[in-house]
Amino acid sequence: MTKKKRPVWVPVVTGLIIKNSKVLIGCRPQDKNLSGKWEFPGGKIELSESPEQALKRELLEELGIDAEIGPLKLVGTHAYGDTGILILFYEIKYWKGEPKTLYHTELKWVEFNELKLHPLPEANEKMLSRILAVLND
Repeated sequence: MTKKKRPVWVPVVTGLIIKNSKVLIGCRPQDKNLSGKWEFPGGKIELSESPEQALKRELLEELGIDAEIGPLKLVGTHAYGDTGILILFYEIKYWKGEPKTLYHTELKWVEFNELKLHPLPEANEKMLSRILAVLND
């Protein structure tokens, strides 16, 4: 009997950064996986970090902002081959500093309904209707 390979799960946190009924997205760098795709800022949770600590760290590293992490709004999963990602979406309405392109090649504030006009990572694309429902809530 062949042993089934167990999938690897990677926990990821994402910030839905909202200002004036728009959400912030960033374009992934050319030298990274999923380059050219527009994403919500965030990243992987490191060992010994809570999801909120991880998101606070990621937003400081990627955007240079000190964010107040709001409520968890959405949880989703997606598989890239044998690797699964568990995505936790948090609402961000308050922060100190102006978002800068410290990681992304470009940042853009977009109307919620304009998200579908930007190429998103597959994980976000498949959850777009749920993301929009949360943003429009």
